[in-house]
Amino acid sequence: MKKRIAVAAIAAGALVSGLVACVPTTTVVAGSQVAVAVSAPYTSANASTSFGRSSVTNADVAYLTGTGFGYTDSTYSVVDDPSFGSAQVIAKDPLTVRYTIADAATWSDGTPVDASDLLLAWAANSGSLNTPKFDDAPYVDASTGQYTKDFPADVVFFDGTVGSGLELVTKMPKLSKDGRSLDVHFDKYFSGWRTVLAPGMPAHIVAKGALDLPAKASAAKAKAALVSAIEDGPEADLGAVARFWNTAYNFTSTPTDPGLLVAAGPYTVTKVAGNKTVTLTANPEYHGDRQPNFETIVLRVSPDPLETVRLLADRKVDIVSPQPSSDVVSALLNVDGVTVTAGSDGTFEHLDLQFAGSRSGTFAKEQVRKAFLDVVPRQQILSELVTPVQEDATLLNSFVLRPGAIGYAEAIADNGSHAYDRTDVDAAKALLASVKTPSPAVCILYDPSNPRRVTEFKLIQKSAARAGFRVTDCSKGNWQSFLGVPGAYDAALYAWDTTRLSSTQASAVFRSDSDLANFSHYASPVVDALLKKVSATDDPTEQAALLAEVDKHLWSDAYGVPLFAFPTITAVSSTVTGVTRSPLARGVFWDAWDWAPAVPTDKPTN
Repeated sequence: MKKRIAVAAIAAGALVSGLVACVPTTTVVAGSQVAVAVSAPYTSANASTSFGRSSVTNADVAYLTGTGFGYTDSTYSVVDDPSFGSAQVIAKDPLTVRYTIADAATWSDGTPVDASDLLLAWAANSGSLNTPKFDDAPYVDASTGQYTKDFPADVVFFDGTVGSGLELVTKMPKLSKDGRSLDVHFDKYFSGWRTVLAPGMPAHIVAKGALDLPAKASAAKAKAALVSAIEDGPEADLGAVARFWNTAYNFTSTPTDPGLLVAAGPYTVTKVAGNKTVTLTANPEYHGDRQPNFETIVLRVSPDPLETVRLLADRKVDIVSPQPSSDVVSALLNVDGVTVTAGSDGTFEHLDLQFAGSRSGTFAKEQVRKAFLDVVPRQQILSELVTPVQEDATLLNSFVLRPGAIGYAEAIADNGSHAYDRTDVDAAKALLASVKTPSPAVCILYDPSNPRRVTEFKLIQKSAARAGFRVTDCSKGNWQSFLGVPGAYDAALYAWDTTRLSSTQASAVFRSDSDLANFSHYASPVVDALLKKVSATDDPTEQAALLAEVDKHLWSDAYGVPLFAFPTITAVSSTVTGVTRSPLARGVFWDAWDWAPAVPTDKPTN
């Protein structure tokens, strides 16, 4: 009988509040192991730095080894985690949130998680303590994306996720006397307050690595030293903390210092083998609700989709989600003993144009930008690359909303996107003639190792040539390191790895002053004002309406073009149960603690 692909269906779920935390039962099955293929190598245990963010595997591992006050499920809802602690609004003007950590929350070395860990996360990801106007660019190795030398001793610079919401906290947070709570004052209302703060790197490990402490200093004394450095310490101490936080967690083999692997989540990293594998083991010190079943998860790096299918067929991995193509789908359907599921996720392909600092200056003029968008063959790209593996695939016509989300259908009906559903060579030529630019140069940055991107580039190059554009190749293996770099390219072809649909994400990409992800150097006072309003409300309908207005301006300004939501194909061995896929960034890993061996090999450990 011919094998059929199941279509993933996600049922809408309601978030139930007021749940009472209980002591979880250990569920780990002794000796159990599951292997998962991933497309990118593991390069950093700190997924919050610029370098750490360059690999999706770093983010996946950080999710599996981390914890927090809540997480996003497969229905785009935030699920509170009372087993870790609580986030409570204690004042509305200004917004003040008390983050309190549960007594049972513990790092894998037995050290309690406390407010000092949250304080470090705030310092690292808010930018509030960074030396004003310091430029870290001269210290970055363009070939690796890593820092090549230390910053000056009097400089404080945390290379964190500034732009994710904590930059709105410019006032020093206040620790409670018992060290379990942190009161955080937001300069203005921020709708993502529930999950914006979570422990990242352990405060006691960072303090021991960065500060001049006695070799046998206790974790409590190390935490106290770090709090002192953040609250009122000399710049030299805080600068040392920042440098350690920025760079110490970058490694491609198992570090000699076991402290660098200390984690607070369901799993800890126990072995790193270059760009081949990373091994995670159930954390015996984790006492939260997300108790895992598998004792070991092995992530095996396999960037080639067909190689990934072969690994599954040879039983070297149990779960795969390779980039789909007709060849990959055909190969997966010939693998015995697996379930294959097709769908799409929140990650989306797009082409962004540089408004400033581009290689040729081509897109400084709006008419040239619009002319180029007129000849991007969106429908052809969809038909050739996506439809063969997802028959119902459609063009993505919004920069900020996703199909199925509140307001998407209304937004795309009125945002101007349909003007670019089909190519219009005559319109493009007329626009170029109006600004006397008959043959503009466009160098496109993309990943040359990605077959789909290579094909997209060639289709765009061929189509744009009909209107006179000279499209050239700016592809680089380390393309992520060049995003936003002045003079590096004119347009970039890549995908956004969506964590969740939120105002925070839109602001990080499109706000004029965002250093986090505004790689196009786009600046619009109108869009800035709209994004400010989006961040000031919790009402999903109001947020969607405001984002629809943002969308309209992005299309009008010829920001670029969204192309399609990523089609997904996931195959799971019959030896594993409980695997589902979220349309958001963590994909199959979003509920990895629910995976289990199909046939238990032993009794649960104590």
